[in-house]
Amino acid sequence: MVRVETGSKGVHYLDFCDDFRMCPFSVVVFPYDLKNIGDVRELAGKVVEIRGEIKEYDDRAEIILESRKQLAGDSASIPPMPKNFDVEQRGNFSAGKFRAPHSRSPRRKKSTPTLPVEMPLDVEN
Repeated sequence: MVRVETGSKGVHYLDFCDDFRMCPFSVVVFPYDLKNIGDVRELAGKVVEIRGEIKEYDDRAEIILESRKQLAGDSASIPPMPKNFDVEQRGNFSAGKFRAPHSRSPRRKKSTPTLPVEMPLDVEN
């Protein structure tokens, strides 16, 4: 698959050609199905296997992806959508990161006081 495009009203299109207008086939994911499938944006650039009924729409063949069960192979293990994902924000969330990372403050090591060390002088016979 070449890329994942987000269309109007949050519909995701999985494109298998560089120019989707010339491609004879596409996969459509509606926004209400994203919670059942997962983050389809992770499929971009990967080899995917999708099972389902092929329908004709605008003189092209398409499969409507409604469930994770339609995915097979490596593509079946995509991460779930973030809980606060909103399709109107058009993908401002990274897959797998459900919230902003916590800022880390550097930890200070406990310092032990240094004691003076007395070295005995070597005495030669």
